[in-house]
Amino acid sequence: MAVQKENAEWKNLKFDKNGLVPVVVQDYESGEVLMLVYMNEEAAEKTFSTGYAHYYSRSKKAVTKYGATLGNTQKVMTAFIDHDSDTLLLKVKQKGNADAEKNTFTCFSQQIQGQYNDIGGEMFGRLQRIISEYKKNPEEGAYTSFLFVRGVDRIGKKVGEEAVELVIAAKNEEKSGVISEAADLLYHMMVLLNVKDVKISEVCAELCKRNR
Repeated sequence: MAVQKENAEWKNLKFDKNGLVPVVVQDYESGEVLMLVYMNEEAAEKTFSTGYAHYYSRSKKAVTKYGATLGNTQKVMTAFIDHDSDTLLLKVKQKGNADAEKNTFTCFSQQIQGQYNDIGGEMFGRLQRIISEYKKNPEEGAYTSFLFVRGVDRIGKKVGEEAVELVIAAKNEEKSGVISEAADLLYHMMVLLNVKDVKISEVCAELCKRNR
């Protein structure tokens, strides 16, 4: 749900001596950090009155709507202020890439420590984008493209098969088998969700309702 127009809590922000606050921007589905930017009071007002991110460019010394020149947008889904009220966290639904120059979804795509697989739950967001791309641009010989061609019956059957294999793996001692089968199940489940036009964020929202 987007930030409502009547939301005025952003006025609690404490701008620094230059009239700015740093803004951490995350993808609302995967949790990936997209960028670190700044807002002044004008940018904050425009962001929370329109529901779309506006930032202050320190080099251009001007407020601009995110992605305006490229037709991209960041729809604000939720927003948080830190305990000191001097930093803002936005969770956004992004259209386009955060780093247009390098054509990457996030500006933080250059990993300098750790392994690629040390990313946790944000992989669901990445996987959702990868699967969607195969649906839009099928590749001959690609398994995901093959599943889309076969349709919901084939995909549903694979989800069932992988669920059974996960249960069988869980009865064994080896953890690696459970990890492998769980990955297979989650992948096929994500393909099935895509076929039914269901976002992982919608599933997460349902889980949140049940946790109240």
